[in-house]
Amino acid sequence: MAMGRRSSVGRVSSILVAAFLFLQQVAVIASNASAWLTLTGNAPAIVAKGGFSGLFPDSSHDAYSFALIASSPDTILWCDVRLTKDGLGICLPDIKLDNCTDISNIYPNGQNVYLVNGVNTTGWFSVDYSIQELSTVAVTQSIYSRTFRFDFNNYAILAVEDVVTNFEPPGLWLNIQHDIFYSQHNLSMTEYVLSVSKRVPVNYLSSPELSFLSSIAADFSNSDTKLVFRFLGKDTAEPSTSQTYGSLLNNLTYIKTFASGILVPKSYIWPVTSDNYLLPYTSIVKDAHKLGLEIYAADFANDNTFSYNYSYDPLAEYLSFVDNGVFSVDGVVTDFPITPSEAIGCFSHINKSVISHGKPLIISHNGASGDYPDCTDLSYQKAVDDGADFIDCSVQVTQDGIAICMSSIDLIVDTTVTKSPFASRLSSIPEIQNTPGIFTFNLTWDEIQKNLKPMISNPESTYQLVRNPRYANAGSFMRLSDFLAYAKDKPLGGVLISIKYATFMAEQLGFSVIDLVISALSDAGCNNQTALEVMILSTNSSVLVEFRQKTKFKLVYKIDESIRDAVASSIVEIKEFADAVAIDRQSVYPVTQQFTTRDTDIVSKLQNAGLPVYVYLFQNEFVAQPWDFFSDATVEINTYVQGAGVDGIITDFPATASAYKRNSCRKMGKNAPSYMSPAQGGGLLQLVSPQSLPPALSPMPVLDVSDVVEPPLPPVAPKLALSPAAADIAPSPSQLSSALQLVSSLFVSLALACVSLLLV
Repeated sequence: MAMGRRSSVGRVSSILVAAFLFLQQVAVIASNASAWLTLTGNAPAIVAKGGFSGLFPDSSHDAYSFALIASSPDTILWCDVRLTKDGLGICLPDIKLDNCTDISNIYPNGQNVYLVNGVNTTGWFSVDYSIQELSTVAVTQSIYSRTFRFDFNNYAILAVEDVVTNFEPPGLWLNIQHDIFYSQHNLSMTEYVLSVSKRVPVNYLSSPELSFLSSIAADFSNSDTKLVFRFLGKDTAEPSTSQTYGSLLNNLTYIKTFASGILVPKSYIWPVTSDNYLLPYTSIVKDAHKLGLEIYAADFANDNTFSYNYSYDPLAEYLSFVDNGVFSVDGVVTDFPITPSEAIGCFSHINKSVISHGKPLIISHNGASGDYPDCTDLSYQKAVDDGADFIDCSVQVTQDGIAICMSSIDLIVDTTVTKSPFASRLSSIPEIQNTPGIFTFNLTWDEIQKNLKPMISNPESTYQLVRNPRYANAGSFMRLSDFLAYAKDKPLGGVLISIKYATFMAEQLGFSVIDLVISALSDAGCNNQTALEVMILSTNSSVLVEFRQKTKFKLVYKIDESIRDAVASSIVEIKEFADAVAIDRQSVYPVTQQFTTRDTDIVSKLQNAGLPVYVYLFQNEFVAQPWDFFSDATVEINTYVQGAGVDGIITDFPATASAYKRNSCRKMGKNAPSYMSPAQGGGLLQLVSPQSLPPALSPMPVLDVSDVVEPPLPPVAPKLALSPAAADIAPSPSQLSSALQLVSSLFVSLALACVSLLLV
């Protein structure tokens, strides 16, 4: 390994610490710790804001019902209270009803302009309608990035009493806002709260309005209802005092005189930089606890942007608030109550030092490519640190015949080649791809490592979701030999080597990629399969057949299309050359417009034939997951492992999969809590009204023998002795073919012309 590479690897630890700042602030949890660092020592409360509002319309029947089914059994239901014209309290997330119901369709002329906290606000308001008039209005999704499919279920607006009567929640949290606004319309929120608390049990009562909360404190002094002062944005003015919430934060002693707790935005506890990286945690939790105040954190949503330090894993974010070894909030308010249920019930207080390479295998995809550029020293070290069982190398070949690890044969995809001196080496090779590219075999290894930088993959950039931008070009490229040397002394189960384009390389470049890989593995001492298991993965059966003839490595056949089934003879054929199969996620749970439609039996069919099944590709970004998995990568992994029984997962984010393997609920079997039950394929679609169902999924193909069998690899063609300069303009195979056709055409034309002259 070059000296520059050794020094780069040596700097990895400091880079990782800088990139993941919160790990500096989090102490290592003692094994089997049992005490929670909350004020009472009890587990943090889970408060479902409007029910399971991350999926269903906030405060709808299904949102409340599903929250209690899919989350911890002690989940508290949250209701944002609005008052109707006749003084009844209803649960809706917005003071403007047109933002969360279909009222504009029912009462098209009902728009008004009112003063709300000193601001003229236009919309439809509950104060203009009686509960009877609102009986024909339906609750709808208030966040437009979430699915609209449940909007046609005609969810009725629920009164506070309805929530208690219909769902019998273990706890009820009423949030009161805009008391001044209701007073201006001759409605008394104070009278309503005092009245409703006598009819139904109210466990928590919060408000961001200091005068309102302090005025009712005496009435609740002898009750079990906890009063919680809610902080809004630090620069926002509290309406009754005109002080900012940031300034009120300095007077918690006064707040303690009328409240038993505070509710703060999560950024009050873990602030972030302008580019969305965590800063050190503040002292607010400890400050509140010293005064005897409980502290609850708000604004949790799996489908919202949160700090890059969490690698798009919402469960990791919750753990930093409840199980960091330094403090714990007393509760969280969330749109997705299933995720804190997992965090608190199964992922806290676990031994993180345990290493297990058992099922399911965690196989990296270009290293930890969700955090660092593909196939770099940083991505591989992160994958190892995060608990991957196997790290992978996608083998490409350079112009000088060096086998390297690179996620794409086209350097435009994962390097800065278009900004390098080699940007002119663009060529079109239809045998590889339909668009022009600058390929690894267009440059020497020396040219690549000295002139190019890696470029992090951003598969969901269409949705403005990018990965670890501070380190978008960090890390060093690795040869296959470097990769194997790095992996040799790491706590891994093995390595996976992926091979593509073997036929093209043999015929057009004069390289046997199979021989290059075998040679590298032999030089690294991997022949005996004793310490480091080697798996070879390819979409080409011809590649695996040749490996079977020449080696004893474990061979994985990758099916590169979504299939719904496989005929028996195709599985028999696969068994001839492969030891395991890799299939895509949709082959297990087919998806139409982000809803799973059913579960197939392809996994069990392959396993019954003695073929372990690895599934690709898992990503943490919530847009990569069907709605059925609740924007939670852990729910998705659990469904494939517990529901489909897969043997391994191939992932951009090994840390999330590794945490899943360590969770304390995995071995509970039928006694596992409901929130750790696998999602049912097609389950959510059963809750969608017929007129709102997505279009049916076209039938996926069935794998046949003809899809599997390939002719043997061609012999390696003699290499063309091209200098690097000549390679800049070397024609592609298709260009050579076109040139030959042109020469042939000119020759025929010239011959005909000569014949014509002779006949004159």
